[in-house]
Amino acid sequence: MTILLTTHPRYLDHETGAWHPERPARLEAVLAGVAAAGLDEDVRRVEARPATRAEVERVHPAGYLDALERFCATGGGDIDGDTVAVQASWDAALLAAGAGLDAIERLERGEGDAAFCAVRPPGHHATPDRAMGFCLLSNVAIAAAALAERGERVVIVDYDAHHGNGTQAAFEDDPRVLYVSFHEYPLYPGTGGLLEIGSGAGRGTTVNFPLPAGVTGDVLRAGVEVVLAPVLARFDPTWLLISAGFDAHRDDPLTSMGLTSGDFADLTRDLLAFAPAGRRLAFLEGGYDLDALSRSTTACIGALAGLDLHPEAPTAGGPGRDVVDDVAMLHLA
Repeated sequence: MTILLTTHPRYLDHETGAWHPERPARLEAVLAGVAAAGLDEDVRRVEARPATRAEVERVHPAGYLDALERFCATGGGDIDGDTVAVQASWDAALLAAGAGLDAIERLERGEGDAAFCAVRPPGHHATPDRAMGFCLLSNVAIAAAALAERGERVVIVDYDAHHGNGTQAAFEDDPRVLYVSFHEYPLYPGTGGLLEIGSGAGRGTTVNFPLPAGVTGDVLRAGVEVVLAPVLARFDPTWLLISAGFDAHRDDPLTSMGLTSGDFADLTRDLLAFAPAGRRLAFLEGGYDLDALSRSTTACIGALAGLDLHPEAPTAGGPGRDVVDDVAMLHLA
């Protein structure tokens, strides 16, 4: 199988400062890990294209985009206590938003069997009208909106340790997109409670797993088997998009979950059952320990390629199975 690795050198120009967890070294660690793992024969590197204004406006209103572009053009600065932009960040954000769109086009031309978008800035915290949580534009939501507009049924599975409040906000009343999040709770941004299930026409198409600190990989895999398999059998998705955040790794400095790179390999492999080859797409989100990020990304890309790469053993025996049972009662009743 051929995996498209979509990235761009201008992502490194999004300078957040040496102190910032979401720094250019993250992307360098990802790419170095892929090379060190010997995946070159399975991976085809391609450069992302920038998203157009019309493509971005499917998720973000014009007023927000105008303000963000002006902010960057005048030199940027601190948007909030976590989120930083510089002059180059606007172009980097458009390229990050365009990576998924470009990957979809390439997959549909038969250039690969799946794609991994190694992008920055990340996107899943950016709400339609607010940058936050290191994120400027909602990369995965922009790709999902493009697919939904033409009649596809899209499932987004987010296994970043932080809840993807921006992605959820983009689709909470949209029945065309089913959003699933496995995340530590309580943790920034404070959203993602069990009873957040969508609203209006989208009621039931948001599935949150608010998991405790120390959770292990067997719990997330049980969530896939016990809850997602029947939920997605009903929804019948035509595309799978993964918000692949690796800050749930037990070595991550910002979170307290207990996963390893082996868990990300197994979890990604299990998720691939929900969409056919050529319709599978993953986006880099979080992950702030560089060694753990490198190993975990390698494991994820290996799973996309159908390879059994386990840089570390999977984990089991931690807390959280009761959360899976609660989600099952709520969504399968």
